Parts: sequence; structure tokens; C-alpha cells
Amino acid sequence: MGGQLIALTGATGFIGRHLLRALSARGYRVRVLLRRPVAVPEGASGAVVGDLSRPMNMAAALAGVDAIVHSAGLAHAMSGTPEDDFRTSNTEATRRLAECAARARVRRFVFLSSIRAQSGPGAAGTLSETDAPVPTDAYGRSKLAAEAALAEIGLDWVALRPVLVYGAGVKGNMAALLRLARTPYPLPLAGFTARRSLVSVDNLAAAVATALAAPAPIGRALVVAEPDPLSLPEMIGALRLGLDRAPKLVAVPTGLIGLACRLAGRDEAYARLSTNLVVRTDGLSALGWTPSHPTRDGLARFARAETA
Repeated sequence: MGGQLIALTGATGFIGRHLLRALSARGYRVRVLLRRPVAVPEGASGAVVGDLSRPMNMAAALAGVDAIVHSAGLAHAMSGTPEDDFRTSNTEATRRLAECAARARVRRFVFLSSIRAQSGPGAAGTLSETDAPVPTDAYGRSKLAAEAALAEIGLDWVALRPVLVYGAGVKGNMAALLRLARTPYPLPLAGFTARRSLVSVDNLAAAVATALAAPAPIGRALVVAEPDPLSLPEMIGALRLGLDRAPKLVAVPTGLIGLACRLAGRDEAYARLSTNLVVRTDGLSALGWTPSHPTRDGLARFARAETA
């Protein structure tokens, strides 16, 4: 008979690949929903090809499915992607898939949202899902609108809002941080004291499994983060520890680095370096989710694995 059948979108992406492996290892059967014909990812029990923006074959794709894990979407970038593109890929595609799920009587819809649905690149205090969401860019607004759409459809849903995710195969800001840590030179970052919450892709996968297994309806957004926020120097130190190297950090006035970022058009990059983004995971903790490792250890293992 096997375990419950999960329909997974985004299985070829960074997070989706890890979710496929983690859910299969937990005994779930995973049917991947692919946008175009490709080789069926290892670990999948089946695959259906279709376009989420025009879900014409979703009845067959969702036949017998117990729950959906929706990780597909247009990723956050600082490249000026038009707001309409985020709305189409992240909001409307989620709405259409959820409508199909409701018609197919899927038990639960787990949506991979983002902390950017909750806030901008930084926040003054410690955030939780009980705080009023204030997204500051098109990506965050599209994720929050998708959550609102799920709430309107009348199925059991949960939106997970992860902070910055790290793990094998990651791209974007975390990949850039690892590249910095790999350089043999001292880095002028010791003056940054702002702290940020992170989450490993393995702990995020465990959060998805927790959401799937929850016995009662959830019907809300839950923040996902490991409980030990780190400063930028601490992150670099943990990554270099994984590379068996000393931190090699020196202090340079952060204002000078901020000026260089502004001149290079990287204002948001500097905001990520210089502002706090610390979150609390009350909702997930109440469901029994406990991260399997602290962030320092996870970053060291990540750096070691990516360099092997």
C-alpha cells in the first residue's frame, strides 16, 4: 500500500529536490508535477506534466492525492522582475492549483511562502507570524496574496514562511556568502553586528513534514527558522570552520561598505548585511517541530559538503 501520496511542485528546484528526498525517506509516496517533460526525479513515485498557469490536467494529477506541497514559483531576486510576473507565477498559479485541490478533495495544501511575505529585508524587533505582515517588494506581496487566496478557497492549508535557506545546491545570497568564505583573504566584515535568522534546507524539509502530519486543520502562515540567529561575522566564521580555516575578519567602518554598495546599486544587499531579521517560530514549535542542529553546525557542514 505504501504511505500517503503527496503531490509536489517545484521538484527540480533547490528546495524541491531536497523535499522530494526527505519526504520519500519519511515513507511518503511523492508524485511530482512538472512544467515540462524531463526525466522523473529520483525518489518520485510518478510524474505528471502540466502548466500551473493553465491547470487543464490537474484532475488526473491530483487523483488519489492526500496532500500537496507547493514549492514551485518565481524566486526572489533583486533584478527588477515585473510585479505582474510575480503575481502570475506566485499568486495566480497557487490559486488555480488550490482550486483544483479543493475540487479533488485533497486533505491539506502546504505552500512554500517566504519571510518576505512578512517583512522587508530587515525588521526592528523579533518577528512572528502573529505580527501584521508588511512585505516591501513585489515578490513578498505576491507570496502574501497567494496566502490570502488559499484562505478564501475553503481547504485546509498552511503557508510556511522560511527565512534565508542554506544547503547543498543553494544559489543567490547564501551561495555568494560561501564564495566569500572560500577566498583566502581577510574580509572587512567584523564590524557588522546585525543578527539574522537562517534555516537549513533539511530543517525546512522537517517543517514541511511536521505540517503534513499535523492532526488538526492549520489554516494559517507559520514562520520557519532555526532558533539561533547569527551576525555576518559569525556566519563567515562558521563557514570557514567547515573549511578548516580561521575566520580572518577585520573591522572596516560599515558606512564605507554601505557607500560602496550604494555606488554599485546593491542597496538591498547592504540592508541584508546591516539590519536585523530575527524571527520566532511559535506556531511550528507548538506543532512539535524541533530543528535537528544549530545554525553554526549546519553552516559548517554546508561549507564542508559544498567543497568536497
